[in-house]
Amino acid sequence: MRIFTTINGLRRMLAEHRRQGQRIVLVPTMGNLHAGHLSLVERAHQLGERVVVSIFVNPLQFGRNEDLARYPQTPREDRRRLRRAGVHCLFAPSDQEMHPHGHEITRVQVPGLGDILCGASRPGHFDGVATVVTRLFQIVAPQAAVFGSKDYQQLLVIRRMVRDLVMPVRIHAQPTVREADGLALSSRNQYLDPEQRHRAPQLYRSLLMVRRQLHEGLDPAQATRRAREHLQRRGFVVDYLEIRESDTLSYISPQSRSAVVLAAASLGNTRLIDNLRIRLQPSLQPNRGKATIRRSSAPLDNPESR
Repeated sequence: MRIFTTINGLRRMLAEHRRQGQRIVLVPTMGNLHAGHLSLVERAHQLGERVVVSIFVNPLQFGRNEDLARYPQTPREDRRRLRRAGVHCLFAPSDQEMHPHGHEITRVQVPGLGDILCGASRPGHFDGVATVVTRLFQIVAPQAAVFGSKDYQQLLVIRRMVRDLVMPVRIHAQPTVREADGLALSSRNQYLDPEQRHRAPQLYRSLLMVRRQLHEGLDPAQATRRAREHLQRRGFVVDYLEIRESDTLSYISPQSRSAVVLAAASLGNTRLIDNLRIRLQPSLQPNRGKATIRRSSAPLDNPESR
């Protein structure tokens, strides 16, 4: 595995691979790698001949009161894991290399989609994400890039950005990797103390609860209210738990067919996010004059097939 800390060095190396007709696939990360990240790398190997992983803790996506200073960084272990995973190139630039003129730079915004849910709770977060990913795409010029589905809103923001700016890169989604008890893997899980870690899987269970109750014919508003109350009784501070259209994150309607249940909630100072995609269909039986939305038994499409 070759390691680059400068943009020019990386570009020179990748130019040679392009001359050889090799397909380049990028996996952007902020390091502190776990099995979820490695599943992205595994997928990238299936998509191209040269896999580039970037590790950069992006200050543009952290708010004033967020955890940039204490975000876990494990460069030695990350490099060991990437070598074992067969990564061809690691790009690990400094903040000075990525932002030589400071942080007051041109920003990329995805209006509407980047302003709701996590975007409403973390103003400017998705502007920072979109800006740094755009920069990485300009530097690496990959034909494809792989993102995890756990950060579902981020995935849609990147897809919209690529579509709107006509970027020549295809975005692939990789399913969320979970612990045996259902907790989605995240670098922030290590902030949880043992008692919080014991409670943390309730976030995913609340999403499963919503899916089950929709299948049983419960109104979506009631299903999400019950799930929020379930989390609050277990000590979570709920930011949001909502059902949205899976492609646009707009509110669902009786005509909706595919949706996603998204949640963000905190245990102590640790903010956790998760989601669960479900297929919806209008009930054939009216419910007090209103259409009831229930889950179909049909399997979901792969999230990257949209």
